[in-house]
Amino acid sequence: MSAENSAMAAVQVHKVNTAGGSSEVGDVTAREEPLEIRVEGRSVAVVMRTPGHDEELATGFLVSEGVVQRPRDILEVSQCPSTNNKHGNIVDVLLGGAVVNWDSLTRHVFSASSCGLCGKTSIESVFQQFPAVKGDWQVSPKLIAGLPDKLRAAQETFSKTGGLHASGLFDLDGNLVVLREDVGRHNALDKILGYALQRNLLPLDRHILLVSGRVSFEIIQKALAGGIPLVAAISAPSSLAVDFAQEAGQTLIGFLRGETMNVYTHPQRVEMSS
Repeated sequence: MSAENSAMAAVQVHKVNTAGGSSEVGDVTAREEPLEIRVEGRSVAVVMRTPGHDEELATGFLVSEGVVQRPRDILEVSQCPSTNNKHGNIVDVLLGGAVVNWDSLTRHVFSASSCGLCGKTSIESVFQQFPAVKGDWQVSPKLIAGLPDKLRAAQETFSKTGGLHASGLFDLDGNLVVLREDVGRHNALDKILGYALQRNLLPLDRHILLVSGRVSFEIIQKALAGGIPLVAAISAPSSLAVDFAQEAGQTLIGFLRGETMNVYTHPQRVEMSS
């Protein structure tokens, strides 16, 4: 089964017209299933995600939790077969010597697809100790304004279902490096972090992250884990996301629509005309 097919599920819907009449037609929805993430055989999280790139998701989750930083920190990532699902909804990560604080890592409840923080006892417990970002460079507003169209053009599953968030990683020339889609915006970003770790690209200090929706605190925290200096979003940031980006040295851009954008923090990375 292809990654795109595993991300979608076929359904029958009744299409109703308010002017009168209805018909039953076939449609597709974004698939949502639980994924259990294990570390050395021990369950540490269950996330609701769109199947596909599950090994990247598990790896990126451990990057954003501060457990791994380099490819050599992981010996093996394996997807365990499931008796009732052909995709396999368990991923086990075997570490290469990294030290795990099991008490802080283990989540005791399910993470909802809209919130990767569910199961944390307090907001303070997710403030990870990552260094402030580096990145003494500038890009033009025109380059940034062109990123949403590139992201949207690459969202193949969204174009069919309309039900997925996307994270896109771009280089400083505006080229799309990798895009990942998921029902959970935090999962899409974890998949990108996993992609980067597997290819020894961390830290991503010469890259731009664009997310398709709003920017929450956790998106900024995960971007910091990847060393990403500039985070842009088509929608709004939360107040905590702005505060965190300011402290972490990250440039945060919201309401990136058409030719306008709001730069909330560290505007020095955006070329400003006088």
